[in-house]
Amino acid sequence: MTLSSAPSSQVNEVKEHYNKLKDALIMMVDDEPIMMDLVQTFLESEGYKHFVNLEDSTQAVSEVLQQRPDVLLLDLNMPEVNGFEILAELQQDDKLNHIPVIVLTSSSDSDSKLKALELGATDFLAKPVDPSELALRLRNTLTVKAYQDQLAYYDALTGLPNRKLFLDRLEWSLSRQQREGGSAAIIDISLDGFKKINQSLGIKSGDILLKCVADRLMEHIRQSDVVSKIPEQDLYRSLSRLAGDEFSILLTDIDRPDQVETIIRRLVNLFQTPFNIANEEVLISASVGVAIYPDDGDTSDSLVKRAGVASAHVKQNGGNGYHFFSKELEARSKQRLSLEMDLRQAIEHQEFALHYQPKVWTATQQIMGMEALLRWQHPKKGMISPAEFIPLAEELGLLPSIGRWVIIEGCRQLARWQQQGLPPLKLSINVSPQQLKDKSIITLLGKAIEKFSLSPSQLVIEITESLAMEDSTANVELLHAIKALGVDLSIDDFGTGYSSLSYLKHLPFDELKIDRSFLINIPNDRDEVAIVKAIIAMAQSLDLRVVAEGVEEAPQLEFLNKLQCEVIQGFYFSKPLPSKAFAEFVLSHKQ
Repeated sequence: MTLSSAPSSQVNEVKEHYNKLKDALIMMVDDEPIMMDLVQTFLESEGYKHFVNLEDSTQAVSEVLQQRPDVLLLDLNMPEVNGFEILAELQQDDKLNHIPVIVLTSSSDSDSKLKALELGATDFLAKPVDPSELALRLRNTLTVKAYQDQLAYYDALTGLPNRKLFLDRLEWSLSRQQREGGSAAIIDISLDGFKKINQSLGIKSGDILLKCVADRLMEHIRQSDVVSKIPEQDLYRSLSRLAGDEFSILLTDIDRPDQVETIIRRLVNLFQTPFNIANEEVLISASVGVAIYPDDGDTSDSLVKRAGVASAHVKQNGGNGYHFFSKELEARSKQRLSLEMDLRQAIEHQEFALHYQPKVWTATQQIMGMEALLRWQHPKKGMISPAEFIPLAEELGLLPSIGRWVIIEGCRQLARWQQQGLPPLKLSINVSPQQLKDKSIITLLGKAIEKFSLSPSQLVIEITESLAMEDSTANVELLHAIKALGVDLSIDDFGTGYSSLSYLKHLPFDELKIDRSFLINIPNDRDEVAIVKAIIAMAQSLDLRVVAEGVEEAPQLEFLNKLQCEVIQGFYFSKPLPSKAFAEFVLSHKQ
């Protein structure tokens, strides 16, 4: 099929392809200026626009490194440094050996051609150069290079430059900024909660979202004053998809720091508008981090790393914002990395322990059970707060394995206490969302009960209100399966979520725990008193055992007792205790 007989869409695609090729940067190295002028004049008539001509062959390799041409037209026979030597140097440099080289030579012997091919030459043209032959060879060479570059340097999903091309361009830009005394910025953009999008909508919808994000970012770059100095054909190169849900923008020739802050604010605001994915509106935010050259680093590795440190700080603090890199952030990042490594080994090194906080019958003030609370005794850093390591464990996906250890260890300790003559007690164990989604928890509970000869009614599994209220068939089925074992179920932190009474009454819960935040100011705060009364009344109407946690003062206890809140838990009776101290505490309160 000829081009004239092809469909118009195909003709347009071919024309667009050829037009893109003519944006290529062509570099010529030849000791004959007249020859370079003739070649450039002809190529300009063919539509090519960008040229670098070099007569001094001793500067060829450094100029190629600085200019990064799309193709090199190279004479072989030159004084001082010949074309063979230049080819050899280019071949040894990983940053340059992919650049296609068309050799222009008056030499016709096969040995010279073979040697040039062995040194990495792509094609040959005999001098004097035939214009039509040059146009054909150049077009073919650039077409092959464009295809190879697309595979090696561009993200298949979004069409944006990938990490490899981004780092290559960054190094080139830093080299130029260093020579000219300029400044540059790396902006790291990490999507918040993208994993949940994949889980809820599917990987295909996740890919569509990434493409939409890339398109919106590119449109923003086109409209931004900050990057207006970048030529239109190079705009896409300032934006890259580094990996997964992470994008990066390279800003060069920055005059003032406030320029960077302006574009960052706009970037964050870009995500305030939902994306339309398969006729469904999806709202996703981004954590944006910034590193400035040369203040925050003078190498590509250090700048990319530090921009990532800044965006990670935003994400750890809720996301949907931006932060500039600082030395304080880097110190925190190193501490966090160290903590991550230690946390992964904590179970193996037996650094975790369970402490137990008594749960007490309000009316009789006798101990009815205890809540198992995880503690981490680091060998060098001492006791690490659960508020510090549990969110980290959740982020790293370690909670299921830690949770399994908690169930086994808690049941083992309960069996020991029974052998020591302690009265029958109920052991409450918190289960994370990650654990609850793992159906193996049913098997684990069953095996633990059997292994340690426990009564299922001695165990209470606590889940948060927000997790309990997830309208998920799988969640509901799992809760009923746990209940079928004979194990009690408890709603923790009640009052902090959005419970529906009609939904709650269909779930197999035995216990409801009023969140401690509602007890701080009772009985003096009228609003909190009203809330606590309503929660207790609702729980009693559903025949649920009510536990008030965070009780620290006698007036709170008296108030709760009057409302017939069955169980209390808090520092008024005891802080969480190690297993030995807890046993002593129970025995001292035994009637």
